[in-house]
Amino acid sequence: MAQLPHPARAARLVILGRPNVGKSTLFNRICGRRRALVGDEPGMTRDRLYAPAEWMGTRFEVVDTGGMVPSVKELIPGEILRQTRVAIGEAAQLLLVVDSRAGVVPLDEELAQLLRRSGKPLTLVVNKVDSPQSAALAADFHRLGIQHVFPVSAEHGLGVDDLLDHVAAGIGIAGLPSTSGEKEAPTTSHVINVSIIGRPNVGKSTLLNRLLNRERSIVTPLPGTTRDAVDAEVERDGRRFRFIDTAGIRRKGKTHLLAEKLSVIQARQHLERSDVALLMLDATEGVTALDTHIGGYAHESHRSVVVVVNKWDVVAKGSRTIEEHTTRIREQMKYLDYAPIVFISALTGQRLGKLVATIEEVAAARRLRVTTAEMNRFVQRLDFDRASSPGKPLKLYYLTQAGVAPPTFVAFINSTRKLHFSVERFLENRIRRQFGFAGTPIVIRSRASKSRGPGRKKP
Repeated sequence: MAQLPHPARAARLVILGRPNVGKSTLFNRICGRRRALVGDEPGMTRDRLYAPAEWMGTRFEVVDTGGMVPSVKELIPGEILRQTRVAIGEAAQLLLVVDSRAGVVPLDEELAQLLRRSGKPLTLVVNKVDSPQSAALAADFHRLGIQHVFPVSAEHGLGVDDLLDHVAAGIGIAGLPSTSGEKEAPTTSHVINVSIIGRPNVGKSTLLNRLLNRERSIVTPLPGTTRDAVDAEVERDGRRFRFIDTAGIRRKGKTHLLAEKLSVIQARQHLERSDVALLMLDATEGVTALDTHIGGYAHESHRSVVVVVNKWDVVAKGSRTIEEHTTRIREQMKYLDYAPIVFISALTGQRLGKLVATIEEVAAARRLRVTTAEMNRFVQRLDFDRASSPGKPLKLYYLTQAGVAPPTFVAFINSTRKLHFSVERFLENRIRRQFGFAGTPIVIRSRASKSRGPGRKKP
């Protein structure tokens, strides 16, 4: 797979600093939407987050990073620092954010020295200057030795316009690549939005990194490492995918930190905006109650679903077969009987080609439309009397497809009552048998009609 730039040929503006100085608030302010998690807890952001931005006709890409603490040798701070170094290497400009209320702290001095050594254009952003009267708080930060200093309030937007004027001018003066004045390239194909969902520590970030063929998400053995949803676009054989690595979803009673609560909410939101959900399971642990709970989210949101059984390289050495695992999954997730099951190893890349092909298949099925003529022939051959409930015989006059994504059908019947669940299942099973619709839920609605429908003769 080839990675797609996002946006194309844009200069990258990287936001850096120690924890809890307001980097994500500034990131959201510049990109114009609430993309990053924001809260009072330090360490909310861990992975690199990218978003397109524009100021006065100059388009660029803004990058949010986790709080840098170079002296801490623990696993997650170390991974955050490694991710941040990657962002610095990709950067056209750097913004070092500090907290005006806290004053200059030793860690600010350490980071200023570190970033100056990078040789990249560096600007100091003194945040939390919430009124003109508090602008004097920025004066002390000049001793960090950074030429360009901007007092701002990222929360209220004060001073951000001056900062962005400076950023846009820097892009132009340095001759950095920009999309300013260029027209957007027309999209020739639909981008398939794929969310990777599941409980913590089943390998979601490892899968994203493997699909991108580079480290985009932090991966550790600790559950709950990912907090923000991390997304990136790739292209394969002319087909474009946007993969979204979401935070591990826990039950409501199991989330305690604000960051965890917000990340679960964000994961649900990204699920709602995706075309296909990859529901990841851990082959070494089998299907858990939480797995079935998360699968229910995907089913209820009417996303297309692929069940991805990860860590198969470990289980394959044992005695259980794919058929045995498939049977157990089908028994415990009966509501996802339409979802294909793919066994992979995100760590080794085993069967990733099959997974991508399956994603393409279910994405196409999600937008499949059956013609009226085909549907009329299908209804004429349908033995609908078998599905009727006791009492007044239920008559199906005709069936039409009203929409796609998900495929939605309207059944015109001789009753004002909603179709019984068993009748809906009968129709759904027959539609799938005839037309496919692999991996996608089917919505069936009913409408009362006295008409016999097209192609139907009165007895």
